[in-house]
Amino acid sequence: MPNFDYDVAFSRNIGWVTREEQARLKTMRVAVGGMGGVGGSHLVTLARMGIGNFNISDLDEFELANFNRQHGASMSTLGQPKVTTMGDVIRDINPDGDIRIFDQGVSDENLDDFLADCDLYMDSLDIFALDIRRKVFQACYDKGIPTITAAPMGMGTAFLIFLPGKMSFEQYFKLDGFEFEDQIIKFVIGVSPSVQQRHYLVDRSSVNFLKKKVPSTAMGIEIAAGVACSNAVKLLLNRGPIIHAPWGLHFDAYRNRMIKTWRPFGNNGPMQRFMFWYVKRLLKNN
Repeated sequence: MPNFDYDVAFSRNIGWVTREEQARLKTMRVAVGGMGGVGGSHLVTLARMGIGNFNISDLDEFELANFNRQHGASMSTLGQPKVTTMGDVIRDINPDGDIRIFDQGVSDENLDDFLADCDLYMDSLDIFALDIRRKVFQACYDKGIPTITAAPMGMGTAFLIFLPGKMSFEQYFKLDGFEFEDQIIKFVIGVSPSVQQRHYLVDRSSVNFLKKKVPSTAMGIEIAAGVACSNAVKLLLNRGPIIHAPWGLHFDAYRNRMIKTWRPFGNNGPMQRFMFWYVKRLLKNN
């Protein structure tokens, strides 16, 4: 077996990044919270861009219900911890890299360690893990770490970037004072203000926030990874303007549409208040 050579392994990136930029990516560290759908694909995409160092977290094991969308899910990994499985995948791609494993997920106790030395945070926590998500985003904001969240919405993705000193996660989503189910609705419509995916949802009973049940596709996952990781490279290399909250983008491959959104008041704006009412009413009529 030939020896690993970083410069050869990632040489086909050159052209889209310079050799100097590739060398910088080798030194970067990115935190990826959650190794499920988008988390696994984010991680692999960034590793193949040559980013050398990761802090990764998850506390679950792979199961059959993950097969339709999660990178590490297969018959050979059933019952295996997601985070250690994905750590092995990344070490196979870049054995020179450094992977810090957080196999109990992200918590109040390890949050500072999880974000230690990181240049960027890629949000891929479970959609229903709002409490710890809010804490991670606030910690990133306080520490000056840029954050990206790209949600698979149907057969497309909606994404937001939160930059230090700009509009924060809390200022945008406005979750305080709401019950859990309403917080989930506000999170979904906040990430995806245009809610394009609603036009082709053929079975509304598949969405049940109280039972923590939402459908997802591999196409949405991979598109999310492409969009999020493209912006991650721009952020890490300071490669030009970034669309950040209160602006966002929603690209839907099924509808062949891309919408740039602007919600200057976050979820407190009139359009978002209407969308909250509309989605809540839609789900109650399932």
